[in-house]
Amino acid sequence: MVFSSLLFLFRFLPLTLALYFIVPRKAKNVVLFLVSLIFYAWGEPVYIVLMLFSTWVDYIHGRLVDFFKNRGEMGKARAAVASSMVINLSLLSIFKYTGLFPLPIGISFYTFQTMSYTIDIYRGDAKVQKNLLSFGAYVSMFPQLIAGPIVQYKQVAKELQDRRETVGNFAEGIRLFLTGLGKKVLYANNIGLLWETISSMPAKELSFVMAWLGIIAYALQIYFDFSGYSDMAQGLGCMFGFRFPDNFHYPYRSKSITEFWRRWHITLGTWFREYVYIPLGGNRRGLAIQIRNIFIVWLLTGIWHGAGLNFLFWGVYYGVLLIIEKCFLLKYLSKTPKWVGHLYTMTAVLFGWVLFAFDQWERGFAYLGAMLFLNHAGFCGREALYLILQNGVLLLLMIPASVGLWEGFQKKLRNCWGYYLFLFLLVVAYLVDSSYNPFLYFRF
Repeated sequence: MVFSSLLFLFRFLPLTLALYFIVPRKAKNVVLFLVSLIFYAWGEPVYIVLMLFSTWVDYIHGRLVDFFKNRGEMGKARAAVASSMVINLSLLSIFKYTGLFPLPIGISFYTFQTMSYTIDIYRGDAKVQKNLLSFGAYVSMFPQLIAGPIVQYKQVAKELQDRRETVGNFAEGIRLFLTGLGKKVLYANNIGLLWETISSMPAKELSFVMAWLGIIAYALQIYFDFSGYSDMAQGLGCMFGFRFPDNFHYPYRSKSITEFWRRWHITLGTWFREYVYIPLGGNRRGLAIQIRNIFIVWLLTGIWHGAGLNFLFWGVYYGVLLIIEKCFLLKYLSKTPKWVGHLYTMTAVLFGWVLFAFDQWERGFAYLGAMLFLNHAGFCGREALYLILQNGVLLLLMIPASVGLWEGFQKKLRNCWGYYLFLFLLVVAYLVDSSYNPFLYFRF
């Protein structure tokens, strides 16, 4: 079940909200836990057992870490943290990288969340959760269960214990949810059809313009798809009294790769910085160690996204770019006009999306060849012109929107409920008429 489905919009969500607000305050976490299990079971009932096991493992380990810390037995507390990490990473490796089982939806997201819980208890950044059902509500919370944002326990610990749902927060939640729903359905789904058309063609037949048009379409699709889903998650969180962290901040307006990764999938970058980069020494032990740490983080970031070689190449690619920027390139970019940094960044990002998009790396490299004008299929061609004309209005709307040029206009409409009603009706009309409704990050 996805947020951008008629089943979710007209059945699951209304019933869940009604039940949530009917029950007494003490029962709200229980309701949230149970409806989240139902939400997850709708797609993968077998893997509820896996998620419940992960929940139980980290609940027990959190209690153990707290117990040993209070007794001053820090060695045993560290052993409990290590045990939790070994179990979580083993489960993630078995189900994500061996190919022996279908990939459980959301396992990469909730595994990182539960690991951060025990680490934060050990560090003293969070207090242990003694109520198993409340901890289960945190792990399985359906608004951000399957695609993030990655919410650390310390960010919502207070709200799990004592939150107050207000009319203002609920209204803000509706605005955020409908904004994300519009991004996903009206933008990402439509531009995704263009990418499907171009990516299904043999790379040797792609003209130079066609190849670039295709990867621009993919870049727009993945941004509006994933950021739209993150907006919907934040909106749902507001409805239930939670504040989830931002996950995107117009990454395509960046003027360096370093800036891009401060704006794209922010919660994943924050997780790796707090739990990998800084513990390894961060930038405190000299340039050589910093370069090593950046490379390790990006190797792991690539592996986190999947077992394919393309993700490994993608992670290494960004690791190398970030190291080059750290060593000297950022200094030179700061002295150039802004458009130079933006052009460099977007060109690098588009090449990166080719590595990311193709599971078969041979196809990815063939597509790169078309982008570099190496396959002798010509510069443009009739079909490329036809697709540009067919999707021209959509591109003229999406490209400015992706860099925030419509932001001021959207703020003016913030309190115009007629706009949000019209947006919702457009989305419903599209969903009734179309069967194309993918979500790219389900596989991660």
